[in-house]
Amino acid sequence: MLGPITFTLNGTPRRLPAGTSPTMTLLDWLRGPAGLTGTKEGCAEGDCGACTVVMEWPNGARVPVNACLTLMGQVHGGCVRTVEGLRGPDGAPHPVQTALAEADATQCGFCTPGIVMTGWAHARSGPEAGDVHDALAGNLCRCTGYRPIVAAFRTFRDDGAASPSPPADVATRLEAPGQVFHRPGSLAELLRLRAALPEAWLLAGGTDLGLRVSERREAPPAVICVLDVPELTGLEETPQGLRVGAAVPYRRLLEAITEDPGGEYRPLIGLLRRLGSRQIRGLGTLGGNLGTASPIGDALPSLVALGATLRLEGPEGTREMAVEDFLTGYRTHALAPAEVIRDVFLPRPPRGAIWACEKVSKRPDQDIATVGMSALITLSDWRVTDARIALGGTGPRVERCPPAEAALIGHPWSEETVEAAAAALEATIRPMSDFRAGAEYRRVVAGNLLRRLWHRSAGEP
Repeated sequence: MLGPITFTLNGTPRRLPAGTSPTMTLLDWLRGPAGLTGTKEGCAEGDCGACTVVMEWPNGARVPVNACLTLMGQVHGGCVRTVEGLRGPDGAPHPVQTALAEADATQCGFCTPGIVMTGWAHARSGPEAGDVHDALAGNLCRCTGYRPIVAAFRTFRDDGAASPSPPADVATRLEAPGQVFHRPGSLAELLRLRAALPEAWLLAGGTDLGLRVSERREAPPAVICVLDVPELTGLEETPQGLRVGAAVPYRRLLEAITEDPGGEYRPLIGLLRRLGSRQIRGLGTLGGNLGTASPIGDALPSLVALGATLRLEGPEGTREMAVEDFLTGYRTHALAPAEVIRDVFLPRPPRGAIWACEKVSKRPDQDIATVGMSALITLSDWRVTDARIALGGTGPRVERCPPAEAALIGHPWSEETVEAAAAALEATIRPMSDFRAGAEYRRVVAGNLLRRLWHRSAGEP
């Protein structure tokens, strides 16, 4: 069905004029045609949070997102709230805004609208609520200082406002001059479009692809957005593991593993909490991380170490492969032109195994990994029976280190054994030097991450 871009903005239904570009960023539309300039542009990369707005869902969830990376075709059919939408009926400021002002938590004010929206979303309790610093990781303030902002955040309370209703009967095809944007509602329709438009962008969260619009100002002629495909948005827990749809945002994955009663995925929780920010985790997906095949993709070493598998769907049916086989080189993968990633299966680690998910970067939050490492060590009577060590940032793709694994398997889990494995790892990898770190630094860090795993498993700090 062909139609205009339709969504709910600050509680009011909006139908945009025909021909509005579905790949215009939400930020550009807000500050341009909409005339809502409260939302600010800082970095246009999803790093500073000045452009934070909130997506509202019928279940009451409030998800902060970066308007600079979110395309108009993605908000189609949804509900968006900006800082202007927090005003009371009489124009009075919202309690979140009042609390920030009274705590002297704003100075130049450029970042404040984004911080207000982050705070409003944070005030609604959820699995990620509670840690103020985690909530603020995606918001940069250069002049106020975070002490008063943190103090104000700790006073916020949910205002109890009900979520607005999304529009009904929204179009599945959006057009603008020289552009078409599809929102298929089934896997069959997705595959049909994929076969007909092999060069189209496959879009889920857009936290990587969105940069091509916000920074490079690209206007892709064809986009296939997978956010409405049920087969790609499901999340199923089984005794064997967790099956995660390719379009499931990290936010939902983090909720699932945090609430998992067995706690087997606990090492992954800390890693995911450092993956971008709440704004990025609200949109970004495992499928997108795999599709971009970056050697520094935060989640990929953990998937490889865990032995995760993919289901790929295409005209010939379903095929399954290990994540480590799917990643073939620098930003290349084994996906055929007419295929899509359907889901990822995360097996539960063996009982009693030691599993670590590590990321070394220049700052804890909102930073690109310099080195990523994940190791899954299976023990029997304190002897290593199996080892899987996966590294990111040390080569053109995320990959395992067989010599280090061989130095562990069959030997006692001891400091001497781990030292031999770390030495083998350092002798094997061939990292590059770039602006984030030199090759020798990466080599030493990778070996030290393995050594640290031993010390932690031995109960040392």
